[in-house]
Amino acid sequence: MKFQNVFIPYGGYWSTPFARWQGNFAHLHPIKFAGEIAARALKERNLAAENFDALFLGMTVPQKHSFYGAPWLAAMLGAPNITGPVLSQACATSARVLASSAFEIETSAQRAILAIALDRTSNGPHIYYPNPLGPGGKGETEDWVFDNFNFDPHAKNAMIQTAENVAREADISKEQQDEMMLRRYSQYLDALKDDAAFHRRYMMTPIEVKDAAGRKVVATVKDDEGIFPTTREGLAKLKPVLDGGTVTFGGQTFPADGNAGMIVTTREKARELSRDAKIEAQLIAVGSARAKKGFMPQAPVPAAQSALDHAGIQIGDVRAIKTHNPFAVNDIYFCEQMGVQPDAMNHYGSSLIFGHPQGPTGIRLVIELIEELALIGGGYGLFSGCAAGDTAMAVVVKVG
Repeated sequence: MKFQNVFIPYGGYWSTPFARWQGNFAHLHPIKFAGEIAARALKERNLAAENFDALFLGMTVPQKHSFYGAPWLAAMLGAPNITGPVLSQACATSARVLASSAFEIETSAQRAILAIALDRTSNGPHIYYPNPLGPGGKGETEDWVFDNFNFDPHAKNAMIQTAENVAREADISKEQQDEMMLRRYSQYLDALKDDAAFHRRYMMTPIEVKDAAGRKVVATVKDDEGIFPTTREGLAKLKPVLDGGTVTFGGQTFPADGNAGMIVTTREKARELSRDAKIEAQLIAVGSARAKKGFMPQAPVPAAQSALDHAGIQIGDVRAIKTHNPFAVNDIYFCEQMGVQPDAMNHYGSSLIFGHPQGPTGIRLVIELIEELALIGGGYGLFSGCAAGDTAMAVVVKVG
């Protein structure tokens, strides 16, 4: 789908640092945490909650009282008169939230939507499903995070197996994956230069984390936590996770906790809410796709091509590319199929390195895409990322 009048105010977005699961954000209720961060972000940007006609919420891991979702979160921000949907599309949740927000703006149903995505993979729910027909009436259980990472009920495989399937078919070696991981780690380190100057363009930091009672500060999070120091020698020592495979723990991301927000609106409203009205960020198009069964890392390619086709441009017209890449295999395949050099994409980092809280990952990557384009003088940017079920979504933006 292509959009004509959907814009993102420059600076009208934010993200927490991402903390490796079971880290400093593990005990925080993710909706309350997102509410605190969004309220702080709006205050720092001198933006009143009255600016918004709706709040669209993206999340993939159920939490206590998440039944009340977006209306509850909106009330936390001082906007008790607005509401909106809760959207969940696995790792494509952020892209879906942006696409749905853009559609409503484009059709004039709303003037300004606050899009917030969040997740806490830590301490995920353990669910009991009643089954009166079970032996003795015994029900069934599911560990929401672990069980769904490890089993796709359609493809009958774990997510890591999808990476192995693509590696085998595309003849991608462990050594190639190690090399890609080193490159992506080096790019992430660029974001930490000059006292993390790139992250400070959008990241909410520092964050004082209080205990479960909300009284005592138990940690101060200044940037992403849980990043692996990555070396060629260290990667070479790692063995594949699956027998006969190529993917190691060093060639994949890790689950994480965090949240991110973005304002989606019209051109006129974007200028009003922008930190710098001379910089214009437009949401041009979105695309989606599904790979063949059990080949998830292939899906970002057709999704990206779909978004580019809708936008009416080619990959050569794109000045910056960001991907959600849970496996190094993803980017190797993407580069080979799209004719992109590995060094030409994912500047300043990607989820392969800084972790993956699922819901907010895509919004953070689109934020970084906009900031990179602003630094290099504008142009088209492409985000594409895979999701469970061998799917993917992509977004094209333009900064000028």
